[in-house]
Amino acid sequence: MHPNEIRASFLHYFERNGHRVVASSPLVPGDDPTLLFTNAGMNQFKDVFLGRESRDYRRAASAQKCMRVSGKHNDLDNVGPSLRHHTFFEMLGNFSFGDYFKRDAIPLAWELLTKEWGLDGGRLYATVFRGEAGIPRDDEAYGIWRQFLPSDHVGELGTSDNFWAMGETGPCGRCSEIYYDRGDHVAGSGVFIADVEAGSERFVEIWNNVFMEFNRQPGGALEPLPAPSIDTGMGLERVSAVMSGVLSTYDTELFTPILVAIGQLAGTTHRGTMEPTDVSMRVVADHIRATSFLIADGVVPSNEWRGYVLRKIMRRAMRHGRKLGLHEPFLFRLVDVIVQQMGAAYPELRASRDAIVQVVRSEEDRFDAVLTGGLPRLEDVLERASRGSRVVPGDEAFRLYDTYGLPRDFIEDLASNQGLAFDTAGFEQAMEAQRDKARAKSGFDGPKAESFSLASDAARDTLRQAGDPFEGYTSTTLQGLPILALFDTEKRQVGTLPAGASGYAVLPKSPFYLEAGGQVSDQGWLETADGGRSRISGVVRLGPGLPRAHRIERAEAPLGEREIVAAIVDIDLRDATRRNHTGTHLLHAALRKILGPHVKQAGSLVAPDRLRFDFVHFSAVSPEELRAIERLVNEEIVRNTVVNTALRDTQEAIAAGAMALFGEKYGDKVRVVSVGDGHFSVELCGGTHVAATGDIGAFVILEESGIAAGVRRIEAITGLGAIAFLRDELDELHAARAETNAKRGELPSWIGGHRTLLNKALKEVQQLKTKLALGGGSQSAEGDQVQVNGATLITRHVNDIDKASLRSLADNLKSTLRSGIVFLAGSTADGKVSIIASVTPDLVGRAPAGQLVKQLAPIVGGGGGGRADFAEAGGKDPAKIDEMLAEARKLVPTLLSRR
Repeated sequence: MHPNEIRASFLHYFERNGHRVVASSPLVPGDDPTLLFTNAGMNQFKDVFLGRESRDYRRAASAQKCMRVSGKHNDLDNVGPSLRHHTFFEMLGNFSFGDYFKRDAIPLAWELLTKEWGLDGGRLYATVFRGEAGIPRDDEAYGIWRQFLPSDHVGELGTSDNFWAMGETGPCGRCSEIYYDRGDHVAGSGVFIADVEAGSERFVEIWNNVFMEFNRQPGGALEPLPAPSIDTGMGLERVSAVMSGVLSTYDTELFTPILVAIGQLAGTTHRGTMEPTDVSMRVVADHIRATSFLIADGVVPSNEWRGYVLRKIMRRAMRHGRKLGLHEPFLFRLVDVIVQQMGAAYPELRASRDAIVQVVRSEEDRFDAVLTGGLPRLEDVLERASRGSRVVPGDEAFRLYDTYGLPRDFIEDLASNQGLAFDTAGFEQAMEAQRDKARAKSGFDGPKAESFSLASDAARDTLRQAGDPFEGYTSTTLQGLPILALFDTEKRQVGTLPAGASGYAVLPKSPFYLEAGGQVSDQGWLETADGGRSRISGVVRLGPGLPRAHRIERAEAPLGEREIVAAIVDIDLRDATRRNHTGTHLLHAALRKILGPHVKQAGSLVAPDRLRFDFVHFSAVSPEELRAIERLVNEEIVRNTVVNTALRDTQEAIAAGAMALFGEKYGDKVRVVSVGDGHFSVELCGGTHVAATGDIGAFVILEESGIAAGVRRIEAITGLGAIAFLRDELDELHAARAETNAKRGELPSWIGGHRTLLNKALKEVQQLKTKLALGGGSQSAEGDQVQVNGATLITRHVNDIDKASLRSLADNLKSTLRSGIVFLAGSTADGKVSIIASVTPDLVGRAPAGQLVKQLAPIVGGGGGGRADFAEAGGKDPAKIDEMLAEARKLVPTLLSRR
């Protein structure tokens, strides 16, 4: 079977057996800031397993995109030398959420493998938990397997292999792994458990069935789960190798088309060996898959977190491309192979094809620039090491890595080629020091969840049962709401909140929007029966599976649990936010129409006073493009097109062309926001929007800028804010025209002409000041030229002269000296001090200019340095210039007296 057929067959089989086929979640987890990338099929069902989320099905099956490049699941360095490791892979899985358990899961697995796929049951083996660490043997799983397998085909392993836990606490359970015997031609003893424990390749694990049956308590105790569940995982790459009768996953049809394309570019063929050429081809093949899927899911290369990992993967592929003789950009040419091969199963690849190609090509060009700038410096380091200790210092290697972007393994390879050792410990030490410095500077440890302390487990259960009904799409005021819970500013549950206090209130339902998808929370009031209003400044989530809490800025009157209140949203702020949110949708659509379909959202902020939109694009947006984008948005506003919202199946909506937001988590049903019939914009969005585009009023772009490699940002305003901004701009323009007497359309040329005249006049003034200073006169201090040990020393204080003129003055003075030193200091009207030291060639060894400024500049509160013949410094205390010059007249004789 072709891997595409295996994937489809797996999903169809479980669909026939009552499972809901759920699409793969993105590689970027939308709701888990602790997880770098999605690394297992169960990630998207985590809250279902934990009881925080319920769905309208209890059985599911999926083909999940996964990345394993961090923590204990980091296969990056194994890719290439290994015949089966990958950074990106697909995990096929079936799941039960309190529905069926072992007695159904194991027969389902057996029937798929032997009847649907036709694998020889005589070559299948299974493991069960043998019992250890106080956890009993899995007798039930053993008994079920004995219905299908002989006793010598059922082995037993311990906690490291056959016990799975979601974390230190929470759901966990014993598991059962299914293995396939590749046969006598693969090295091994042929004894199942002995070969597995020895790491033999003969018995290959193809499927893991996890039986989530316990809930581990903080003390370590295991309590039975009320509804045991099933979580299974099967690597498509590995099972494809088994069903194709090959040992290497790279010999399956998941990889052969990519390897053929690489071979055509490099003029070689992949032979499946451990030769350097084959290793490099496997690296490129794996990494271009990972690269394509990551970019399709919204990740772009950068120097931070996920973007950094993508950049590292891409540059490792580029480096191995160079080993194949591919010194020009080549990775971008392989993207179409991935899209053609996997686009049917993963439509996001086809939709993002142009973006993927452009990001890859841009990063390849950037890497070429990195090598151009960094290689000469690396060669210097290697040359010094070859003449000295024969070890490349770790701190210098890290500087090349950190400052010039040279990959560590690239440095290590060149060092090894020249017979040099690499100081790994020194490199790691420098890396850790940099991390500590970055952490201290940012003060950021990742997104932090709100942490509320509830009075009891019963109180938590009550609030969880209440749910979190949001009525804000249809109402901005809700009457007759009992307060379910109150919390003080320390987020501790309290029975009452005194007048004047701040805190939080939980209601059975709410019209207040909770910050999500870039849109900020609503603000408004809680109103008691006697008319007292307490300001609500925002909304936060109590915790996973719990309702929202309304942040009370200051209670106007005492509030108590069960008290009846009205929840009132500030309609002016809501309307302004709605205008900006619909404005972002129109902006996104306009960007794609003007710049191209590669544009993808990379983040946003929707607030009452402004909107901010980050998007994938690879160059600054030109003024002409910005005008076209702005005009297109305003044209849609003038049309007053109806904005429609509808609840639809998530995958159907995406398949129909709805844009999904990068980094967001979507359920099975999503809200789809369409402008008109969707001809202009269709997006998945849970935010609040205007009824028609005309409600936006006006749209004005304030600024466009770059925030990371391949990511641009546009800031804009709408509605009355946009009109006020334009009014201020017009008033300022009218005032400028009145001041200059320039006619309409002439102001830019008037300013340009007068700027030219002004610059010419300023230049002439500086030239005159330089001539005046050169000739002494009023700007020269008495005795500013003295003879010292046969040399001439000129020290001079020059006021109101720019640095360029000061340099010119120093050069002119030095040209008059056969042997001497010029030391000048000047100050400007803003209190800044400029210092220049210039030394004739015969004196640079005795009185270096760099040493002069280094020792003297601190007197005026500054510092600097430079060459032995010329150096500059700055300062901030002009009152001490004369003191510094006096000190110079003492220091120079001392230096010149040395031989």
